[in-house]
Amino acid sequence: MALETACRPPGRRPCKMQAFRIWDVNQKTFYLRNNQLVAGYLQGPNTKLEEKIDVVPIKPHAMFLGIHGGKLCLSCIRSGNEIRLQLEAVNITDLSENRQQDKRFTFIRSDTGPTTTFESAACPGWFLCTALEADQPVSLTNNPEESITVTKFYFQQDQ
Repeated sequence: MALETACRPPGRRPCKMQAFRIWDVNQKTFYLRNNQLVAGYLQGPNTKLEEKIDVVPIKPHAMFLGIHGGKLCLSCIRSGNEIRLQLEAVNITDLSENRQQDKRFTFIRSDTGPTTTFESAACPGWFLCTALEADQPVSLTNNPEESITVTKFYFQQDQ
């Protein structure tokens, strides 16, 4: 896979952003509703609402994830005892693996067969997830085996 190799030699310009399709194992795709990333079943004319995930690989298996042409980035925010997924208005190509403040935007990709999980680098043990019900926010869980969330995704480069 293209993302299996390191992105760039140190000191070189950032690698190119790549667009991917993502959907959970229950076939829910991501879309934006009221400035929140949600997962649901899009059909007919609504299929055009599907959000592609913009990826900038930074190390083998580590990447920044965004939407809207990399203008909104997924981040893991810790506030007191609460950990949550947030969309931040940051340009994905301006992020750096070497800046501590950008670690919240880093996700570790793990592939198991045809599916992929995404673990937060800033909050180890917290995984990107969807709810079993449709049209619920995409979030993070620290119980990846819990039956009320889905942490396994199909992740395919957009053609």
